[in-house]
Amino acid sequence: MVNHTEKISLLQSYELATQLGRWQFIGGLALVWVLAMLAGWLAEVDLVKFYDNIGNFTSYIGRIFYLESGQAVIREPFEWFWGLDKWLKLLGETLMMAYVGTLLGALGAVLFCFMASKNITRSSAVVFVSRRFMEFCRTVPELVFALIFVVAFGLGPMAGVLAIAIHTMGALGKLFAEVVENIDMKPIHGVVATGGNWLQKIRFAVLPQVLSNFASYALLRFEINVRGAAVLGFVGAGGIGETLISAIRKFYYSDVSALLILIIITVVVIDTLTEKLRHLLIGSGPESKA
Repeated sequence: MVNHTEKISLLQSYELATQLGRWQFIGGLALVWVLAMLAGWLAEVDLVKFYDNIGNFTSYIGRIFYLESGQAVIREPFEWFWGLDKWLKLLGETLMMAYVGTLLGALGAVLFCFMASKNITRSSAVVFVSRRFMEFCRTVPELVFALIFVVAFGLGPMAGVLAIAIHTMGALGKLFAEVVENIDMKPIHGVVATGGNWLQKIRFAVLPQVLSNFASYALLRFEINVRGAAVLGFVGAGGIGETLISAIRKFYYSDVSALLILIIITVVVIDTLTEKLRHLLIGSGPESKA
């Protein structure tokens, strides 16, 4: 049994630990605040300037909901969406850019993820080079790649597809490699024990464990790339982004709102469908049946 003196000692230890945790929490908040202020100062964040000009932002947002005649856009939907046929074609082009770019990037990621996984590839040099290459692909912004390809191949969707594919390969390659490094090694040992080569090891021991997760991550990346493909049009890489940036520059306010509505609806639909597909794929994976 615990005597009175030991109880007091335990209570004192508890109070000391509680106070220490409280001071650590307060100290952590203070440190975050100081770093935020320092970052704001270095980034030239001016709250006074923000306050003085916030009206320009709200004014622009307000204008996009009115036609040139002064009527609210919702009252004249046919005039609001006057270019619907053309915009839908450009939106379809954006979706195809995202789809092809995601597909090519995912295929490249599958190739490099195995070379970047320490439990699959024994050569440290191959692992190092593969990881650094994927880091380069996902570190350089898609817009930069798009600008480079526009200069190389001219205006159009091809530049956007290549930019999306390269960035997707780097991003998915890292995720795929992490999935591969967390697999059960017993099936691999079994294939090796029966004389299987490297390709057979991947085909029969690794892919059955990771394929559902690969597909899930690829669908998630497709959602991201749909939004990214719309932005790539700003630099002439095809899709609906070219029309959107043109409307913004020419101050066609109602066109801006119509294009944004189309993009938002498309992204919401794709997000909803791919989310359901991802859940089905993850639920059908081998780890869910264990």
